[in-house]
Amino acid sequence: MKNGYPDYIVVEGPIGVGKTTLAKRLAATFNTDLMLEMPVENPFLPRFYANPRAFALPTQLYFLFQRARQIEALKQTDLFQPVQVADFLMEKDRLFANITLDDEELALYQQVYERLTLEAPVPDLVIYLQAPVDVLMQRVMERGHDHERLIEKNYLQRVADGYVEFFYHYAKSPLLIVNTVDFDLANGVDNYHLLLEHIQHLKPGRHYFNPIER
Repeated sequence: MKNGYPDYIVVEGPIGVGKTTLAKRLAATFNTDLMLEMPVENPFLPRFYANPRAFALPTQLYFLFQRARQIEALKQTDLFQPVQVADFLMEKDRLFANITLDDEELALYQQVYERLTLEAPVPDLVIYLQAPVDVLMQRVMERGHDHERLIEKNYLQRVADGYVEFFYHYAKSPLLIVNTVDFDLANGVDNYHLLLEHIQHLKPGRHYFNPIER
């Protein structure tokens, strides 16, 4: 613990929920580096959204290699520096693979994953952000990223359901589940300060934070 906060915090959740926004804000608060997913670097992602069946495997393998490199870099960081913040878990890669790949592709992916995946550091806290699919779709459309303009609601629903299933069984770290419907993750003050206070006093296990906009 550093100043009462967990040493390594991961923010997770489905597309559009605001995990990168919150992760950036936490990193700024703790004055620390931030490890982010970098979807815009994946050259297959726009083609996947346009034609999921044809480009699911190369898209997923690119993300797998990218995340493995990032985890290796994280393992080399100085654990005595301020709180570490990231906006993804390594395990989430298989969540998306199970959604997007057919049986033969998934079998190939699993072989690569087992050979490649590094032993990722276990977070001291995972913050899982939730929102209804209609809210997720609205946020995705509002932020206007070119590579996301073809995302379909059905796909987003499957991703959100996959996260629910994943975190239902997740027990590696303390887990804080946050309802983001009334949480201005970028600019809200009261709820953000309440969240920071909540994090400081968390005990092991599963916890919930349901902010109400004031």
